[in-house]
Amino acid sequence: MRVLAIDPAIRNTGFAIVEGDTHQQRALAYDVISIPQRLPQSRALAAVRTGIANQIEKWQPDEVAIEGIIFVQSHRTAISMGAARAATLIAAADRGLPIYEYAPTKVKQAVVGKGAAKKEQVAFMVRAVLGLAETPPADAADALAIALAHFYASDPIKAKALARKEI
Repeated sequence: MRVLAIDPAIRNTGFAIVEGDTHQQRALAYDVISIPQRLPQSRALAAVRTGIANQIEKWQPDEVAIEGIIFVQSHRTAISMGAARAATLIAAADRGLPIYEYAPTKVKQAVVGKGAAKKEQVAFMVRAVLGLAETPPADAADALAIALAHFYASDPIKAKALARKEI
């Protein structure tokens, strides 16, 4: 199975293409779609959607895994993040791909073993699990972690342990 995982944001959307099954995964590609601050929000959202659509076209994933809604202190940030999520979801929905959402704490729990893990810990574990030569940028590492959580959720034993917070 090939999964496109997305860590959506209006200016820096992380994405990863990971292939494998519940027992073994390998990263085919990962990067960050960076949108310049000078672009207005509407054009930034269009660029995020196009960037994700291009990755779908290039890699032909079977499924999409995306970070779920997170709690933020600022309404403005929440609206901006929601808009970025929508842009990525529309790109996937336009292709008829199944979409799975994972809460950030569940992703961290699956990859690091604790839901309050720091970004550096997530990046370190992603690098170790996938055997990457270098630590990916933070947003790409988050997307890789989302992909791993998606694969782990497909494994009934790991999914039960994750629900009980044993992983």
